[in-house]
This record gives sequence, C-alpha cells and structure tokens, in this order.
Amino acid sequence: MEFDIRQIDLGKLNSMTKYPSILTYHKLGDKGVLLPEVQIPFAGRIIGTEKVDGTNARMIFCPDENVLVGTREDLLWERRDLIGNPSMGIVDALRDKVHSLYRQLCQSNRIAVYFMEVYGARIGGSAKNYTKADKIGFRLFDVVLMEMEKFSELLSLPNDKISRWREGGGQKFASADEIVQLANASGFEAVPPLFDMDAAQLPTELVETHEFLLSFPESRCKLEEHGLGVPEGVVVRTENRAQIAKIRREDYQRTLKRQKH
Repeated sequence: MEFDIRQIDLGKLNSMTKYPSILTYHKLGDKGVLLPEVQIPFAGRIIGTEKVDGTNARMIFCPDENVLVGTREDLLWERRDLIGNPSMGIVDALRDKVHSLYRQLCQSNRIAVYFMEVYGARIGGSAKNYTKADKIGFRLFDVVLMEMEKFSELLSLPNDKISRWREGGGQKFASADEIVQLANASGFEAVPPLFDMDAAQLPTELVETHEFLLSFPESRCKLEEHGLGVPEGVVVRTENRAQIAKIRREDYQRTLKRQKH
C-alpha cells in the first residue's frame, strides 16, 4: 500500500507502535512485594542492560518521511508541526535528532519505531541520580521494524485486536545485537550494556538477585558529574528478545525490608 499519514487511522498506528508491558523477573504480589516465584525463567544467552529511570518515548519513522514522536501512550508531535505537546520535555529532547535522521530512517518498505528512555531534569523522582544541572538525555533501548504488508494487515483490524496482538508479542523487535548496530548506524547512544552471559548464572533467589543488582553500583547514564548515580536496575532479555524482564532495586529493597519485620 502507499502510505499517506493524512489518510490512515492514527489511533491504530498509535496502538500498533506502543511499547508493550515488561514483567518483573520475580512475580509481584500485594503492595509491591516480590514473591519467590520467578515468572520469566530464562535459558541460554541473556543480555543485561541498565534500566534507566525516566519516561518512555518513541520515534515513528514512516515511509512518506513523516516522523511522529510520542509517549508510551500518546502521540505528541510530527516533525513538520510548529507546535508540539510539551509533555515531559520529550519533543524538545528528540526534535533535533528527528530532523537529522528522517531521510536516513524513513524507508518506503517499512515503519521503524525507535523506543527511547528520556531522563534527567524534572523527569520522575530519580532525576537527581542523573543530573543536578537540569540536563536531559535519552537512550535507545529497543527497535521495531514493521513491513508494510504487516501494517496493512493490522490496519484492517479493530483496535482491541491490535492491542491484543501487541501485548501478545506480535511486534517484530530487533535482536540485542541488532540494536547495537542500529544505534551505531544512526548515532544513538544505547542503554549501557551490563552483562552478556548464560542464564544459568542469573540468580533465582530474592536475596541473591538483590546482591547481583548491587554488583552494578553506579549508573552509567549520568548526565554530569554531580548526579548521584544510583541505578534503577537491570533489564534482562534473551538474544532474540523472545523473553524480557525488569529487575528493579527498589522492589527487592522493599521486599527484603518487610521480610525482616
């Protein structure tokens, strides 16, 4: 099909390019307390990257050289717009990158969605871990490449089916190695790699998993030297991203503290 952003259903495009939910490594129980049960049992090669505490953003590079920028839920701006939604400073942070890359990343046979974490000044309660000087940064953490044939197929579906397709793992994500290549090719900084190992080396007990997190003592995403540098945690994925989970320090600290009382 010939892609024309003025003719398509933007609500459906928005839905099919949202980032799906990521489960915690250990199952969450009541009041945010972790249970001993591992709900994502990894096997084989796993890759760990720093989990950045900011806000989820996406850049949608379309075949007709339109580029949309959005939050996890909503579309905020198109590159030709004079005015964009100022939510969380996302548009201001990504505007220059959009203008410098649209000719390279907009291709006629696909839609490319680059998922970013925008973080720093006034973004969430952990901004001080990255900056005390009101700086904002962004890191690439995932990429979806959607062929036009698949886009046309999805466009014919009702919104609820598109949502189920997305949350059921329908999106075609780049592999861990491909993300590094795509970041290098487009000049993005990717989320920092922390480990590349066999899943048998990943702890499964709560205490040991917390200790494992503490082996990465400082954030590698500080925007300036005065940032406190406390990392949020780790995102673990298999090589092909068939499995992915988040491991957050705060969850384990809360759980272990309650177990002592």
